[in-house]
Amino acid sequence: MRSSIGSPEFADSFMIETLNEFGLAVRYVRAEGNTLYHVAEDGTEVGVFDAAGGFGSLMFGHHHPQIVAHAKWLLDQQTPVHTQLAGYTFALNLAAELNTVVRRELETEDRFFAHFGNTGAEAVEIAVKHAELERGMRIAGLRDEIAGHVEQARRAVARGAALSEAAAAFAHGGGFEDLVAEVTRRNAVTGQRPPLLLALEGGFHGKLIGSVQLTYNEAFRAPFKALAAQTRFIPRDRPELIAKVVEEERATLWDVVVRDGVVEVAERDFPVFTAFVVEPIMGERGIVPLSARLARALREACDTIGVPLVADEIQCGMGRSGTFLAGTQIGLRPDYIVLAKALGGGIAKLGVVLINEHRYQKEFEMMHTSTFGRDGFSSLVAVKVVQMLEAEDGKAYQLAAERGAKARAMMEAIKADYPDVVKDVRGKGLMLGFEIHKQSGSASPEIREATEHEALSYIIGGHLLRKHRVRIFSTASSDETLRFEPSIYLSDEEIAQVDVAFRDVCQILQDQDASRFA
Repeated sequence: MRSSIGSPEFADSFMIETLNEFGLAVRYVRAEGNTLYHVAEDGTEVGVFDAAGGFGSLMFGHHHPQIVAHAKWLLDQQTPVHTQLAGYTFALNLAAELNTVVRRELETEDRFFAHFGNTGAEAVEIAVKHAELERGMRIAGLRDEIAGHVEQARRAVARGAALSEAAAAFAHGGGFEDLVAEVTRRNAVTGQRPPLLLALEGGFHGKLIGSVQLTYNEAFRAPFKALAAQTRFIPRDRPELIAKVVEEERATLWDVVVRDGVVEVAERDFPVFTAFVVEPIMGERGIVPLSARLARALREACDTIGVPLVADEIQCGMGRSGTFLAGTQIGLRPDYIVLAKALGGGIAKLGVVLINEHRYQKEFEMMHTSTFGRDGFSSLVAVKVVQMLEAEDGKAYQLAAERGAKARAMMEAIKADYPDVVKDVRGKGLMLGFEIHKQSGSASPEIREATEHEALSYIIGGHLLRKHRVRIFSTASSDETLRFEPSIYLSDEEIAQVDVAFRDVCQILQDQDASRFA
């Protein structure tokens, strides 16, 4: 029996109140393929084309028969869900499947160790935690090296080595032990410096305590600034600024070395940065693909700084762009890969970080654990999803590219017909952004006011839903961009439906007649 939907009294009351204002609060009771169903006042089911697609989660649509049948079979077989601390879990199967695909796409023999969590946001936090463990080990290695150099210098002084003028000044005119004390004091101060992260302006990486600090939107990030490591954001079209930011944040550890029988002080760079986290296609920024030039610059910068490059493929990965990893198309060479959303086939909830063997710290496996992080049900559902993506020589990737190209051509034609309304169409595969020009100069006071209050996308969304039965939303940090992320089974009829719907909106905006928004 289908469950009824309850009252907003105890949950989501503010969200429902807000969405109701625009006609977007709907009790969906059934889902299949690219269609969500709600019940009309006369009791009939009404189908709505779901262009939002779970914000990238539904590569195979709602309740794909193969995924549903597999999930039912797993439960009927009494597949163990919880086997914590058994070591041998079905997550091993999934890790092997993912390695096969990722190593092929990256054209590497390197292995990738998988660490699992419940969601994409948790997976981002796992990545950051592992990278911080790496940073801590680099710092510990530097301290051990400096301590070894101090002992070497102490023995040299015992044999008659003298301090250089610079070293004597550093020790405030004192002797060797005063020098060591000053070095120790300064290094202790530097060691208290909190880590920093690097990310791109406009990026979105989650809303948990740590991941929200990687998310550029200040409304999400600023209220929780005091809770986690901070991020320096780099404009995606100015990769040369990475070096400037690194220099601005540079910190020094002091070393004691012996050169030609003289004790000197030497500067060593302190590892300030933990990781550089990027989306190959920036989702909430407005569906903005990164360039191959930027991908090369990111790799070079991370190699120079000594930090891992983390590819957040949560929304754009799993074949949505036309390849398993969106970064493959721009030559991105990450150290860590984060996957979630579509990995669960629209049914299971899980996220994973794939970490290159050359950076993996095995002790981390006991440092971050999660009750459902390696559960048998989710792992084996995800194995089925990966196998479906790979089936028939990657037919799913081909469909994403072909169906996406046809949808994009439709949007480009609208842009050509309404150049004063449509600013841009961009994206790859079935991750497309349809951006309208900002309407702050509209002759319609209603449209101007809605633009000022960042409500126009909600008005448009409500109109598309009520009049055209198309469900679509804007991206979080680009209110003018509608995100288009349906499944690979997008039909010609659904493309035609969106064509009519978008043209209607464009005509309303061109005529500047808000009264026609249903």
